[in-house]
Amino acid sequence: MKINHLCFDLDGTLVDSGQTIYKSTIGTLDRLNIKYSFTKADLDKRIGQHFVDIFNEFDVQVQDFEGFIKVYKSIYFDFIDDSVLYNGVFDFIKMIKEKNVIVSLLTTKAQDQADLIIEHFNLLPYFDYIMGRKNGIPHKPSPEPLLIICNKLNVLPEETLMIGDTELDIQCGKNAGTKTCGLTYGYRTRKQLEENKPDYIIDSITELHDLIYNEKSLK
Repeated sequence: MKINHLCFDLDGTLVDSGQTIYKSTIGTLDRLNIKYSFTKADLDKRIGQHFVDIFNEFDVQVQDFEGFIKVYKSIYFDFIDDSVLYNGVFDFIKMIKEKNVIVSLLTTKAQDQADLIIEHFNLLPYFDYIMGRKNGIPHKPSPEPLLIICNKLNVLPEETLMIGDTELDIQCGKNAGTKTCGLTYGYRTRKQLEENKPDYIIDSITELHDLIYNEKSLK
């Protein structure tokens, strides 16, 4: 079945945001006087996971998680200039939307934060739906948020390609019954992507054009 809908992850897929995420995280922990010992390299390897899971793995004791998120979101845009779109992202998203492909976003970032980031990079006009983290809805790798997107956009999961740089994106797509595509330039290695057996692995977002128009195999 033809791919009519591209659903993108955010961090590590559209935006190189590792520095912003790290500075915002340690800035928040410092403000709350919470001890930590992880490095940026440590955090980069876990971008895409929920902060609860990351802090459990790092043994960082955050008693008031909602309080952490409130501070984190309040200072995130202090460091937004450390984030950049990956090469080719803007032109590709604009081009593919002009070809009437349905485009959506699925991220574990809070909904209001996801909206602001997409707007900051002038991508808002090209997205048909943006799905951030919402109370009561499980996050990736649960299929639920991706299925909600497909339902809202009136597209079948079989017509959808979930695109991301982590195992969570691939697992989410597989769980939802979509095709999946791993990107090697984000926060996971090619080996880690291969272990999760996506339908496709690509090294540049521009390779998606050939994939969805069946011009060549990208297995």
